[in-house]
Amino acid sequence: MTETLTATKVAVTRDDLIDFVYAEARMLDEGRFDEWLTLWATDGMYWMPLEWNQQDPILETSLLYEDQFMLRLRVERLNGARTFSQKPKSRCLHVLNRPDVDLIDNEAGRYKVVTRMIYVETRLDEQFELAITATHDLAWQDGLKITQKRVDILNCDAAFGNIQLLP
Repeated sequence: MTETLTATKVAVTRDDLIDFVYAEARMLDEGRFDEWLTLWATDGMYWMPLEWNQQDPILETSLLYEDQFMLRLRVERLNGARTFSQKPKSRCLHVLNRPDVDLIDNEAGRYKVVTRMIYVETRLDEQFELAITATHDLAWQDGLKITQKRVDILNCDAAFGNIQLLP
């Protein structure tokens, strides 16, 4: 990643942002959830809307709207030895299209990346796929950090089983 231009400004490139999204997906696919948590800003939010084109995560019901505390709880559950619903553990695979970089604002340290992907999750004899669009709002905070990850499921209004991992 391109280093500091001044004490507070960096020159993050399009490739840096794309590499970040690919690295995040790989961490999830490999079950490196503790490492994945280090990608998050302390006030970062993980949002999975319930409605197509939903605009508000607070005044409208969402499938997920989790802060750092809830994400840590989720990771502890996934890593836990006594999590019987995860014996054997679920596995996932993110099949990503090349991410689109919608915003590079090095002056403000703000970035936006949109990625369309197929998410596959499996456990025992069950497997399901989701077509999703993930929008990463990133900020420079001594490195790139996720301030919000929005995961829009294409068929969000359909009935589907529990998502155990993190698309």
